[in-house]
Amino acid sequence: MQKLLITGGAGFVGSNLAISFKRDYPSWHIISLDNLYRRGTELTLPRLRDNGVEFVHGDIRVIDDLERVGAFDLMIECSAEPSVLAGYGNSPIYLNQTNLDGALNCLEICRRRSADMLFLSTSRVYPMEVINQLDYLQKKTRFALAPGLNRSGVSAYGFSEDFPLTGVRSIYGATKLCAELMLQEYIAAYQIRGVINRCGVLTGPWQMGKTDQGFVVLWMAKHLWRGRLSYIGYDGKGKQVRDILHIDDLYDLLRTQIECLDELNGSVFNVGGGQANSVSLSELTTLCQEITGNKLNITSAPETRAADIPYYISDNRRVRDRTGWKSRKNIDLILSDIYAWLCQYEEMLRPILE
Repeated sequence: MQKLLITGGAGFVGSNLAISFKRDYPSWHIISLDNLYRRGTELTLPRLRDNGVEFVHGDIRVIDDLERVGAFDLMIECSAEPSVLAGYGNSPIYLNQTNLDGALNCLEICRRRSADMLFLSTSRVYPMEVINQLDYLQKKTRFALAPGLNRSGVSAYGFSEDFPLTGVRSIYGATKLCAELMLQEYIAAYQIRGVINRCGVLTGPWQMGKTDQGFVVLWMAKHLWRGRLSYIGYDGKGKQVRDILHIDDLYDLLRTQIECLDELNGSVFNVGGGQANSVSLSELTTLCQEITGNKLNITSAPETRAADIPYYISDNRRVRDRTGWKSRKNIDLILSDIYAWLCQYEEMLRPILE
């Protein structure tokens, strides 16, 4: 490895990965390419520069921007319009151009450069129609799968890679699944190597959280600065469950995958915090209250939004068995990291996150 290209490289995931790789592999030439579309990405540019990462202002929707990078050995493709609500009630053009056209441009550049790809996909490739039809229990603070559930790809461990893919999954999820399929075709047709990681909720410092993407950071920021929050959907009680994964744990996995790329070529993995790192919004509220000492009056909006689901937990057993990887940071450590970051950079972050 001599040159690593990270698309979406000024975003939360891309910038953290770039800095971590440069720290551990100082001889590598690491390039972060980003169009700076999302507010807050501009704050990462000094961090990239100070850590020895080259920044290129470019857009994956424009293949000439990718051409300007020149030869490289591996691409970590983490550029995306990441909101599952994108395209509902407004135009899906930017979503489609980024997640479909942009991903195809990235694959084509990898073909031209004979470069490999680690593709960051999403758990939202699994159809929400099927997930919503499962049987759930309503416990005091969260939804839970009903015991004795008999369906392929879902168990007490969560959702595995065998969960059926037939059904509607959101426009966002569809774009990411299409990109997955094309990567598999490029691997077969052009002998490039690649791995697909279907990530659950990723979080950690330097994530500019919103209600539709980055909710863990948003929840902590609102508690710290006494903002307003609302439980949306499912009767407005905050019982929706997700598993969360610290960005440092994702980095550890990608580092392992690069070292074992021949062995893992063509693999598809579910990657998340798993059952141990699962949390509902109601439970997250309690944890944020304990850390900040602030209690908010959280309002309720009972109506469920388009593309929402009550429950998703990543079954990590396949990636664990193939690589030995497991997450190191539990929920308490994740939230403590986020809280410390918000406090340290309050003057910079408060205008964006408040």
